[in-house]
Amino acid sequence: MDAPRPPIDESYWMATTPSTRYPAPDTDLTADVAVVGGGIAGLCTAWDLLRAGLDVVVLEADRIAAGVSGYTSAKMTAAHGLMYARLEAERGADDAALYARSQQEAVERTVSLCAELGIDADLERAPALTYAQDPGRVGELEQEAAAARRAGLDASFVTDTDLPFDIAGAVRVEGQLQFHPRKFLLALAEHFTSSGGRIFERARVTGLHDGHRCRLTTESGTTVESRDAVIATHYPVFDRSLLFTLLKPRRELVVAAPVPSDAAPRGMYLTPEGGVRSLRGAPYDDGRRLLIVTGESFEPGTADVRERLERLTQWAGAQLPHFAEADIRYRWAAQDNDSVDHLPYVGHAHPGTQHVYVATGFGGWGMSNGVMAGRLLTAHVAGGPRPPWTELYDPRRLPPVRDAARLAAHQAAVAKHFVGDRLHTTHVDSVRDIPLGSGAVVRLDGRRCAVHRDESGQVSALSARCTHLGCLVHFNNAEQAWECPCHGSRFATDGSVLHGPATRPLPPREVPESTEPTEP
Repeated sequence: MDAPRPPIDESYWMATTPSTRYPAPDTDLTADVAVVGGGIAGLCTAWDLLRAGLDVVVLEADRIAAGVSGYTSAKMTAAHGLMYARLEAERGADDAALYARSQQEAVERTVSLCAELGIDADLERAPALTYAQDPGRVGELEQEAAAARRAGLDASFVTDTDLPFDIAGAVRVEGQLQFHPRKFLLALAEHFTSSGGRIFERARVTGLHDGHRCRLTTESGTTVESRDAVIATHYPVFDRSLLFTLLKPRRELVVAAPVPSDAAPRGMYLTPEGGVRSLRGAPYDDGRRLLIVTGESFEPGTADVRERLERLTQWAGAQLPHFAEADIRYRWAAQDNDSVDHLPYVGHAHPGTQHVYVATGFGGWGMSNGVMAGRLLTAHVAGGPRPPWTELYDPRRLPPVRDAARLAAHQAAVAKHFVGDRLHTTHVDSVRDIPLGSGAVVRLDGRRCAVHRDESGQVSALSARCTHLGCLVHFNNAEQAWECPCHGSRFATDGSVLHGPATRPLPPREVPESTEPTEP
């Protein structure tokens, strides 16, 4: 009998590192800078600010490095798909070069930090390759390789790879990095606290007063007063600039299995074909490598996730012979935010503030952008020379006219969910129609409720309105979570917040006895 499949939320990075136990705040605090969010952007920013001589406190809603940074593919690279030809065409060669320089500097900064602090994060230098199997895309790849070279990267067009299948061509960028993000971040956090920094977990920030000084309120009622505040929560939880209208959330699925060492590619591979596919290897036990396969991008709350997971698994088995024979040990999902113009937002949160900063919109490349954000935000907060790419990432920039159609399409999709979902009477007819281990939106006593039936048949109900802006949530049947299709907030089946921008849980609702199933 086959062993049961691992749960979808089991990330290799999470499973192979210890849990953290930093304290929750039990009194009011003061600091020079409060950093909200304990992922790679928040921790790297906190470290750089501390090294600049500032008193820094990190406030993490749950556990550090256990959100997006704990569920990534962990490729630290300046090669971001087919980015450079598009960036050069849209913004010019100078901006493309600045982007490449900022990203490659983040790669080198990670290597130097690990050497300086003695961090063993399974660093491996590897080329990053963007490939296509369709011969019709060769010209596109050749243009990307040329643009990446002009931008300053060690890039070339190649037709030979160590993939176990034929390709039409690939853009190869040398000198990139893959690593274990949790080993890196947990060690960095230890160095941060031993050097005088403070980290608080289970410290979800629910309020922010932005004035001459910042005042942050946590869900426990404690406050933090600081001169400056950095919002590094992946999706801004406080957003007077309405950045959420310029961000589009998406999730990708990951499956990983141990294979013989010589069966895993040494490069990091990405293809835009087939709904995007990504491949990389990682050190494993007994001389084997863990083959990590990513793909099946979808917007939260809009897909049959189980079906997509099966499709990704089938693709991996068909394309990678050793993967088909291996036991899948880990399955997880990652969430990213794409900006309208494909560039991150790092800097002042909105035109009216001098003390609140944001880092978001990393577009699937959070490892390099998180490190980049640390240096850029430290230059803003601590003073001194700012990097030449400061304006490139400024959140206050206006969306280019050419992106108006893209922005309108995104806002129309949000409006469709916000209004259209309410036009449906219900997502299922009754609680009895909900399968075991699943959930659906049901009208109970005239109100739409998010109703979940666990494997034993126990029924629980929550408000179906996302506490961010009120869109109706949908159930993710693979991850057993409620998701907002408008801005990507995610909630556990008990209503607690798993992922922002929402900061408040879904309120519980009563289930009338007449609607409860009589048997599982």
